[in-house]
Amino acid sequence: MILSGGKTRLNGLQRHQGRRGQRALSVALSVLAAGLACGDDATGGLASATPGVSYTNHVVPDVPWSIHVVRIDRAKAPVEFHSAHANGGALGLSAISAQIKQLSAALGTPVAAVNGDFYQRDRAYAGDPRGVQIVNGEVISAPGGGVAFWIDAFGHPRVGNVTSLFQVIWPGGAKTPFGLNCQRPTNGVTLYTPALGPSTHTAGGRELVLERTAGSPWLPLGMAETYTARVREVREAGDTALAPETMVLSIGPGLARTLPDLKAGAEVKLLTASSPTLWHAPTAIGGGPMLVRGGRPLKRGQPVVESYEFSSMLERHPRTAIGWNRTHFVLVEVDGRQKKLSVGMTLEELAAYLVKLGCQEAMNFDGGGSAILWYDGKVRNKPCDGYERPIANSLIVVRKPAAPRPAAASPPSPGPGRAE
Repeated sequence: MILSGGKTRLNGLQRHQGRRGQRALSVALSVLAAGLACGDDATGGLASATPGVSYTNHVVPDVPWSIHVVRIDRAKAPVEFHSAHANGGALGLSAISAQIKQLSAALGTPVAAVNGDFYQRDRAYAGDPRGVQIVNGEVISAPGGGVAFWIDAFGHPRVGNVTSLFQVIWPGGAKTPFGLNCQRPTNGVTLYTPALGPSTHTAGGRELVLERTAGSPWLPLGMAETYTARVREVREAGDTALAPETMVLSIGPGLARTLPDLKAGAEVKLLTASSPTLWHAPTAIGGGPMLVRGGRPLKRGQPVVESYEFSSMLERHPRTAIGWNRTHFVLVEVDGRQKKLSVGMTLEELAAYLVKLGCQEAMNFDGGGSAILWYDGKVRNKPCDGYERPIANSLIVVRKPAAPRPAAASPPSPGPGRAE
């Protein structure tokens, strides 16, 4: 193993062919991980100005692989995880470098980042994440039942499938599920918040402009809350404007005729529950599938219907993932679709690599042209498109601001008859 300029180079591997190739790949994964196992000291790489954070590029010429790893010591690194979305809202696409720049300086200094969830690529709702997203405690995208990574109210990392229990309770007690800041189904209900942008982008249907009632929590929208809202206005044309202190509940035309005919002044309740609960979670971002659980790689089951989403898991592509154990986090990006540099990994290979790193839990993010790893001021990997693809959201590691020092106490004034 030769360490040079932050790169770990492994030579002499046979190309992957049959059982011999599988053994060679297993050896490759073991040797690669040996220098950067969670809980061990990094063997080379680039340290950052943040204690406990380092970066290494592992290169395997004979596969070939180019693997980028950021390693974070949970005891030493004064960092937090924050999710970001393009343009600071709930829709849109932008490069990860731009998302890092828009992060509030009050949160601290960005140290590392990776691309996040799968997302809608075009049309009116381009940039809508597939799963849940929470930005500084504000939920901008509802859970979709898929896998998500989040930081709970006590600061612990969590991963698992998160199911939406979002419901609107109408006058009279009837309940209807609703989506959040996404394309409204013809027979469904979607809630739009100011995070979406200037308007709902809908066409037709019935839209209720909601305002706060006294004593109810309100914006920014949080998880595991119950909101009581008053109908300010009822609109039938769609594409209702979004104002800073209002929300819009949009009802699809196929459903509107079956629901109560509400007028201005009526009240509805909005529940933002989920299973499991994300109560007071400051950060959450979707992805999937899960790769490692309890220190073991997870196997992919056969789907009921064959799909590209499943077949692509068995193919080698650029990949991004997050993993951790009790002592360390790792952010991993594997370049791919570049025959001379890196062919990418299957999800099985990625899971095996993360286990070799010592991860007890790990989750996959979006891959392909979206796969990006940013560290210490620049993108470190080689995107397969040849440039940073505009993406919906990202997960950013931030060095927390230093706590302000308490003001020095003034010396006591000498009392009468006291000599100094």
